[in-house]
Amino acid sequence: MSNFSQLGTYVTSHRSALMAATRYASVSRSVGLLIEAQGLHASLGSICWLARGDSEIPCEVVGFAENKAFLMPLAAIDGVQPGSLIRVPHQASQVDLLPNPDQLLGRVVNGLCEPIDGGPSFSSGRSKFEARSINPMHRKPIDTQLDVGVGTINSMLSVGVGQRLGLFAGSGVGKSVMMGMLARFVKADVVVVGLIGERGREVQEFVIDNLGAGLQRAVVVACPADDSAALRLRGARLATQIAEVYRDQGKSVLLLMDSLTRVAQAQREIGLAMGEPPTSKGYTPSSFAWLPRLVERAGCGENADSGAITGFYTVLMEEDDLQDPIVDAARAILDGHIVLSRSLAEQGLYPAIDIGSSVSRLMTRLTNSDQQGYAQRFRALWQCYREQQDLINIGAYRPGSDALTDEAIGRHDAMVEFLRQGEADAVSIDESNARLKQVFAKPLASSATENNFAMINNG
Repeated sequence: MSNFSQLGTYVTSHRSALMAATRYASVSRSVGLLIEAQGLHASLGSICWLARGDSEIPCEVVGFAENKAFLMPLAAIDGVQPGSLIRVPHQASQVDLLPNPDQLLGRVVNGLCEPIDGGPSFSSGRSKFEARSINPMHRKPIDTQLDVGVGTINSMLSVGVGQRLGLFAGSGVGKSVMMGMLARFVKADVVVVGLIGERGREVQEFVIDNLGAGLQRAVVVACPADDSAALRLRGARLATQIAEVYRDQGKSVLLLMDSLTRVAQAQREIGLAMGEPPTSKGYTPSSFAWLPRLVERAGCGENADSGAITGFYTVLMEEDDLQDPIVDAARAILDGHIVLSRSLAEQGLYPAIDIGSSVSRLMTRLTNSDQQGYAQRFRALWQCYREQQDLINIGAYRPGSDALTDEAIGRHDAMVEFLRQGEADAVSIDESNARLKQVFAKPLASSATENNFAMINNG
């Protein structure tokens, strides 16, 4: 009797008894994204099954009021009628259970952890995984640099094992390419990718073109934009859960979530349907509360045997606005952020990392003073050149007017070459640090610029 359609006349003749036993409820109202059910006794977040013709569709309990429960369907609800029965399972639903981790590697699944890559179904040996928050005083410290294979990040924005960073970008500036490079080049045991709320076309393109052979050590959770808001949220939670499973096995995990903005938008849809008041740009309070709950689950484990989750969360900058509410909220809860610049992308400089606007808050802990000095010097020259670029381009700047600007002009070509990296070329930590030093290896005509920079650093 696991299939609701087989209940037949038994359900019809025993409807009142079934309802009284609270194993079943009925649909009383359906408006927009929400389904209201009378007499449904189920906890928040639990999965119930809604009868639709000869089949069932999963729904998640997202709220309640008095004797009514509010459900959000995880699939299309065409064919549902007033009075349609909702089944409350006694045990955890299959969608709440995770397959053996060994079965997940190299697979692409949806928000219900069902394979969508055409491969075999997962075996029946699924288990319940209880997500739990870790006491921040019990976490291992972040003290080891992670080699991500991208030279600019390795030397200028060093990332620690267990660190969480944002990847801030507008549309069309190389965000997917950057994610693919990180997934292929990173020195991690497992890569978990959450493609949440993006275009369905991008799922296949990312797996085939950007991830490529790296899929063998990866798990991809895909919930495109046409999935329901509840399913998109479950997809974000599922990707984090899978990463936690591998972390508990002692593995180093890279979690790529694309994108945190779509997660907030999914929660906004649910919140507005539930009657939450809109705040900045229509986002509800629960949208902002959801972000730290998701992000804080990444990071280092509790003991020496546990691994760590290093998280990269992409954030869409609408109209390239760094003050967008989700960008601002993400910046406050992450351990740093990498900004991709549209102007650099238009100049053909890839990866288009804006050094001046990007920061890793743990770099000083992970690197030595020598590397930090070169990185600070690079930043100062890069920012100086940007400030004087208009005068330089029109020929209005006179050499000798400012020693720092003279040095910035003299080293600009070398700095641009340092920032440029081919999509298929991995750059290790040692190689990126050596390349950074080479930027300053060539002596300039005057030593005044060197003395000027030394005065700035010391003063």
